[in-house]
Amino acid sequence: MSNPISDNYRDLLMEIKQRIRSAQYEALKAVNREMINLYWDIGQIIVTQQQGASWGKSVVEQLAKDLQGEFPGISGFSAANLWRMRLFYESYVNNEKLAPMVREIGWTHNLVIVEKCKDDLEREFYIRMTRKFGWTKNVLIHQIENQTYEKTLLNQTNFDKTVPAEIRNQLKLAVKDEYTFDFLELADEHSERQLEQAILTRVEPFLQEMGGIFAFIGSQYRLQIDEEEYCIDILLYHRRLKCLVAIELKIGNFLPEYVGKMQFYLAVLDDTVKLPDENPSIGIILCKSKQRTIVEYALRESNKPIGVGTYQVVSTLPQELKNQLPAPEQVAKLLEGVE
Repeated sequence: MSNPISDNYRDLLMEIKQRIRSAQYEALKAVNREMINLYWDIGQIIVTQQQGASWGKSVVEQLAKDLQGEFPGISGFSAANLWRMRLFYESYVNNEKLAPMVREIGWTHNLVIVEKCKDDLEREFYIRMTRKFGWTKNVLIHQIENQTYEKTLLNQTNFDKTVPAEIRNQLKLAVKDEYTFDFLELADEHSERQLEQAILTRVEPFLQEMGGIFAFIGSQYRLQIDEEEYCIDILLYHRRLKCLVAIELKIGNFLPEYVGKMQFYLAVLDDTVKLPDENPSIGIILCKSKQRTIVEYALRESNKPIGVGTYQVVSTLPQELKNQLPAPEQVAKLLEGVE
């Protein structure tokens, strides 16, 4: 009669499986770095030769044909892709900060960022966020088209004085000024309950639009205090930042009293739900509209980390808000917190 498998063996097996997965992941990263290095070198060669006036457009077309003939089993050497390698090299050759970072994300991600983002700070934002949150190509495109960069920089939070310095920038980049819920099938006039129910039928795109690595904890999450019961509209968990995220949904304009209610929820979560090794819970109040000055006053005296954003069913960032983006120096400092 065989002996039952011991707990020690199960632990050993789990450790080895984790080690194999880690090695596979590191191998994939190494392959990606080598491919990006190769494409960088090809782009550099093309640029250098064209600067010397010895190569014209037809030479690149011939080069693509010859490379495809020599390496028939390897994709990526079409004429269009060779021109993209040229653009890729030119875009980053003079940027000492971004040149190493582009090797840490995939080639298709790099192409999306190069072709859709023209500003170096915007490119840095999407490179860092793709690396941090493991965005797929389609999620990255969605984030760019929905102006996540601008909406993140314009966000209204009180995190500067309510969260530890070591996670402050990361938390500030986890809240947007406006969220686009164009995947929800809602009439122009809808109730808070209808909004919540629509979100619950499309949880995955909702979490993607929220922007981080979230786990869905529940809706109408109950908090029991003495004989009273309170419910948080939606409770999430930010896996990277290790904190609970309470979301309150409001279909009208922001009102200052919403902050007091959220402070209460966060105090209860921190005392009764948060685990000892987790960071303080944060709150996000989502409204149909808001007046920025009123939000600033409402958050000023709050001692709990809260952000206030709006939601739209289409992307409608006003031009006047684009003109309020922080100075480049402030943006660069903020991005340093995203590892």
